[in-house]
Amino acid sequence: MSEHYYSRTQKVESDPKFWDFILRKHSFRFKTDNGVFSKREVDFGSRLLIESFVMPDVEGHVLDVGCGYGPIGLSIAKEFSNRYVHMVDVNERAIELAKENAAINHITNVEIYKSDRLLNVKGAQFAAILTNPPIRAGKQTVHDIFEQSYEHLVSNGELWVVIQKKQGAPSAIDKLKTLFSDVETVDKSKGYFILKAKK
Repeated sequence: MSEHYYSRTQKVESDPKFWDFILRKHSFRFKTDNGVFSKREVDFGSRLLIESFVMPDVEGHVLDVGCGYGPIGLSIAKEFSNRYVHMVDVNERAIELAKENAAINHITNVEIYKSDRLLNVKGAQFAAILTNPPIRAGKQTVHDIFEQSYEHLVSNGELWVVIQKKQGAPSAIDKLKTLFSDVETVDKSKGYFILKAKK
């Protein structure tokens, strides 16, 4: 089986890179490496999700599912320093990079750990969950993230998802509507949809 960024372990040779990026008007320095998603820059979908996100007006922590090397969770933690952000990924190399990037950017209101989907998520209830789901891992994995996210949200908590139209945005919307009382498309750009599902 070939390795993917959503594989647990990465045997591809490490070749770390450092680069700078601005997210939500904050400057970040990121370390990335082979075997993680979008290693050369913050991908357009994640950027759109980060910039579109509005914190729900409910108490609770935030969760970044499939955090990779950390741009979504770290940018939200930096912006909302009064919130605690959990960041999870199945990819062990990505988790180590996210931890390093939290340290590089002096972000301490985060907890970063390994989880396959939300199966190892600590703490039951979150005010907001954000995900740029691993589409190539298959529809079932993406739907599992949606279902497990619903269970981990407080009442009126929100799941924020970025997904491309050509990679299944319409079917994702249909699935979310079977779980959540309120689903809306917050933004669209270059074929990417930002979906907000409110519990």
